[in-house]
Amino acid sequence: MFIPQSYSLAVILCIVTMLCWGSWGNTQKLAGKSWRFELFYWDYVTGILIFSILLGLTLGSTGTEGRKFIPDLVQADTGNILRAMLGGIIFNASNILLVAAMSIAGMAVAFPVGVGIALALGVIINYIFAPKGDPMLLFAGVALIVAAIIIDAAAYRKHSASLQKVSGKGIILSVSAGVLMALFYRFVASSMASDFAVPDAGKLTPYSALFCFALGVVLSNLLFNYLIMKRPFEGTPLTFKDYKAGTAGVHLTGILGGVIWNLGMSMSIIASGKAGYAISYGLGQGATLIAALWGVFIWKEFKGASKQINTLILFMFLAYIAGLALLVYAGT
Repeated sequence: MFIPQSYSLAVILCIVTMLCWGSWGNTQKLAGKSWRFELFYWDYVTGILIFSILLGLTLGSTGTEGRKFIPDLVQADTGNILRAMLGGIIFNASNILLVAAMSIAGMAVAFPVGVGIALALGVIINYIFAPKGDPMLLFAGVALIVAAIIIDAAAYRKHSASLQKVSGKGIILSVSAGVLMALFYRFVASSMASDFAVPDAGKLTPYSALFCFALGVVLSNLLFNYLIMKRPFEGTPLTFKDYKAGTAGVHLTGILGGVIWNLGMSMSIIASGKAGYAISYGLGQGATLIAALWGVFIWKEFKGASKQINTLILFMFLAYIAGLALLVYAGT
């Protein structure tokens, strides 16, 4: 299977993660013009599962290092399979809340608040269980990112007040998503071998862990998304007849969103062997910066904002960039 051989390559893979995790939300925005997020989400999780299978049968089944995808799944302990699936279940709960927040408050708010909280807590949790990298630089970077979250929330509050459209529900959903999202990666990481090239018996390698994770996402979605359809955060209840009414283009957009997100997830856990879980997860969650850029400059979610609000947004971006730079240097 493919395994990065250097820290610099691992950082590049983490940058791919950041771009993917920060950009998949555009598919929801595109579909959301005529398509509720609850309906979008069925296709999104389908994309996650499809990509995990394709990756396992390609990159996960080539090369001479490690175990190939299918043999790795066969030899894995049930406990490790369940841990990876539990990671998928926790992620799915958090991501549904995040997509709901995004549909209410926009990408420029849901991502910096929700994913920013996930980044800060997730780095701390993953470093405690698998310490790797300079802790001073690592946590200084986290502190800057937390500052960026606070600045973004302040900018949103001021802008929403000026439009007389304050969405406390959007903020609450973002915070709830962030807390849950901080936990999922640790369960996936705990299911994997410490050395991907010479993996421990019974443990998963990145490609098989990703597949088990995807199974957890899909199975939990049968319950979570069904409940959200019946009792939506906003709007009227939905049925599967509404889902069937979607066009092929709308369904493919949702599947594409899942593929893009899972490409990012795969690069993150593949890179973790060289970068460490805390740095790999933290850099990937720099997706917040990418999503905020999309939200501000493409979707115009702060259109008409005052000079003071635009200054706050600028400081948010600068704090995020500085925090991410420290995370990179922490691993060198």
